[in-house]
Amino acid sequence: MRSTTRGETFPVSTPAASQIFTTVLSHGPLTRLEAARRAGLSPAAVTKAVRPLLAAGYLAEDADDGGRPALGRPANLVRVDGGRALFIGVKVTGDAVIAVLTDLCCRIRLARRLPVTDRAVRAVLTSIAELTHGLRVEAEDFGAPVLGLGIAVSGDVDRAEGVARYSPFLDWRGVPLAELASLTTGLPVVVENDVRALTVAEQWFGAGVGLSDFAVVTVGAGIGCGLVVHGRLVAGAHGVAGEIGHVAVDPAGPLCHCGNRGCVEAIAGDAAIVARVRQVTGRQVAGPAEAAALAHAGVAGAREAYARAGEAIGRGIATVANLFGPERVIISGEGLAAHDLFAGHIRDAFTAAAFGSAARCDVQTRPLPFEEWARGAAATAIHSFITPTPQG
Repeated sequence: MRSTTRGETFPVSTPAASQIFTTVLSHGPLTRLEAARRAGLSPAAVTKAVRPLLAAGYLAEDADDGGRPALGRPANLVRVDGGRALFIGVKVTGDAVIAVLTDLCCRIRLARRLPVTDRAVRAVLTSIAELTHGLRVEAEDFGAPVLGLGIAVSGDVDRAEGVARYSPFLDWRGVPLAELASLTTGLPVVVENDVRALTVAEQWFGAGVGLSDFAVVTVGAGIGCGLVVHGRLVAGAHGVAGEIGHVAVDPAGPLCHCGNRGCVEAIAGDAAIVARVRQVTGRQVAGPAEAAALAHAGVAGAREAYARAGEAIGRGIATVANLFGPERVIISGEGLAAHDLFAGHIRDAFTAAAFGSAARCDVQTRPLPFEEWARGAAATAIHSFITPTPQG
């Protein structure tokens, strides 16, 4: 479950206030009328929601500079005061723990990382605690409190319970990560699947701003997918919505670690590509960078491995487009370092497999460093902080 250790609390407890805050966060500064239009609320509801946020310093008000036409008195602009509070976001990979300190507008103020030499839960928690403590010390220079910690990990994550149910690249099962991290850091903690965390960042600040329906597909050690439907991040009844990495695109394909054959991840994940390059070239390829180098050098078997991966990813994205018809699919992840090797194959396979108008989906490639994933974790902490806790 979400950590209950709290210092400061958000000054309002209604969904409308949270909605207005996130609207101003993503699109602001805005007049109250503009905020009402974007949020689909009445001006009276916006005024009621904004008042306590202004009083507590989470929102600030500036006089319009005259750049907007208005009758009578110029409307004041409302914006989020980014310096009012700070949050920490952590992205855990199999190789490193990456942490960022952000302000309330989720702008990265500091970024730090530690290598992962031991993937055991206790060792990773020690690294998280060390990075968190260091950032909190440095945060004193910004003169604002650190109000929450978000942690993003790969795999099957139960955000409501704060449990990493299964993280294959860390070999974790049933880890109560929110509770353990809260005990070691003293902060309220929210734990989220890393791709969903990145999707939140894209929804609020990136290529998904203003879109009602979009998807983020990540390519790298695994193949992940985050979904936003009707403006809401979708996890599904069991928390695994969007797992296109385990959509079978070749029933006779290679065995996946999930136990099935021909999953997108079993063909297009980093390990799968490296294994394929080794198989078809007979070379002892050390990792993704070497596999990509061989492909860039024109080694036929290596190029074929990337073409095969691109086709699998494109078919997986087409499945997403056919199922819920997003306006945009954003492709990201560490695997995009070699995106020139399979981008065309992704597009061709997507176009061939997308049904009807689903093929009109805007497919974008957007390489992002792991600090942006950690920023997404901070965004989930901000979201948790401003979202009313159900009473019961």
